[in-house]
Amino acid sequence: MIDNSRASQAPLLKMEGITKRFGPTVALEDVSFSILPGRVTALIGENGAGKSTLMRVLSGAILPDTGTVQLAGESYAPQHPHDARLSGISMIYQELTIAQDLSIEDNILLGCESSRFGFLKLAEQHERIKSVLELIGLDHLSRKTPARDLSPAQQQLVEIARALVVESRVVIFDEPTSSLTAQDAQRLFQIIQALKDRGLGIIYISHFLEEVRELCDDYIVLRDGHSVGSGPLEKTDDESIIRLMIGREVNDLFPTVPHQAGDILLETTKLTGRPSPTKVSLELRRGEILGLAGLIGSGRTELLRCLYGLDAIRSGDIKLATVSIHPSPKASIQAGLGFVSEDRKTEGLAQGMSIEDNLTLSGLQPYSKWGFLNLQSRSQSALQWMDRLQVKANSSTQPISDLSGGNQQKVAIARVMHQEADILLLDEPTRGIDVGTKAEIYRLIGELAASGKAILFVSSYLPELMAICDRIGVMSQTQLVEVRDTSQWTEDEVMQVATRKIVS
Repeated sequence: MIDNSRASQAPLLKMEGITKRFGPTVALEDVSFSILPGRVTALIGENGAGKSTLMRVLSGAILPDTGTVQLAGESYAPQHPHDARLSGISMIYQELTIAQDLSIEDNILLGCESSRFGFLKLAEQHERIKSVLELIGLDHLSRKTPARDLSPAQQQLVEIARALVVESRVVIFDEPTSSLTAQDAQRLFQIIQALKDRGLGIIYISHFLEEVRELCDDYIVLRDGHSVGSGPLEKTDDESIIRLMIGREVNDLFPTVPHQAGDILLETTKLTGRPSPTKVSLELRRGEILGLAGLIGSGRTELLRCLYGLDAIRSGDIKLATVSIHPSPKASIQAGLGFVSEDRKTEGLAQGMSIEDNLTLSGLQPYSKWGFLNLQSRSQSALQWMDRLQVKANSSTQPISDLSGGNQQKVAIARVMHQEADILLLDEPTRGIDVGTKAEIYRLIGELAASGKAILFVSSYLPELMAICDRIGVMSQTQLVEVRDTSQWTEDEVMQVATRKIVS
């Protein structure tokens, strides 16, 4: 049995005086912290606080300007990620790094295969991953199964197996539940508990304080590249952590703006896509926030994609203010629809373009005259939107790929706001966004509704649906099962309907 008391243990990992600058930008300034074996340490902070930079230093992706790191009492200075992995530091990224065309086995062993004289020792490899697959609960699958055939949760388990097969001593989880259902998240927590019991040190990055409370033992808070607080979680409260994160009080995590539903702006009748959703009929009113709950694969995302014209429609009807339409992305923008994709990396943003390009490309008319763009006017507008949503960047011309995931998400939301769409299709719009900024996004959504916008809001985070939506519809097995006023739902009832078996 492992003794998890802090007093009896020496640090497994110790970082002291870590400083990192990128030109004039100070990403980290004299950051120090330590983690203990058999404990989970939460790394908490707003987007741009320095969490990713600190973990990139630890995982060997970048070198610090100053500072030292000790691993199990010995000096540790990785020159690259593979060096860190072989030293026992593994990182599970928010954006999965799975090779889709490789098998489960090949993904797990990639870069650390068992070989002799250039030939793979297959029997030894099979034995190495057998116990690991049993621990993570994938032993029922063939190890030759291609990664592309796995669910997002199973792909994440393969990432964890990759860390275990090299006998990692420290595992870093970066927003691991952002794409998981509640059931998959609980399975992940069980695995993390098993890693704790084996004496591993765990660093857990999350914007969900409920998760941090359920899973973590200790915490460290970063703000603007500085360590501003740390210690055992049991000795602090959520309000104190939030105050450390943002440097001020947040009196209302779910601010609401008074708004009132008006006439029907969007209506679908038995809308069926390829392959989903199935026969969805709903009404969305001007000035209304309609939430969509359901498990991954329930058809929520596919419904929004059909409405925007990204996925094919097999049958059914879509009406905008009583006029039937056949949507395509171009036609949708012209008709006043704005779409924020849950997959910002591959389709929500153009990663090779600048912030101002991403922010304004769907609405260039205000800056265009006789076929020429007024670039100065566009840049000024982009800077105003960046300031409004508190996007942390050096300039509006900075590549969007340089930004943290949360700041990229802010730009994606700013784009549809800049576009002045009448109907906003928001698919997981607060994923990867910190607590303070979430409150601002909720306020913005309320203000948009108050100004007469109609909002269809998909989220896997039930507290935000319950807090800001006027009505909530629950999808299960590609069908819209039930829509009620939010006051008529409880979170338990939402989950019961979401997991209900549909009888055709």
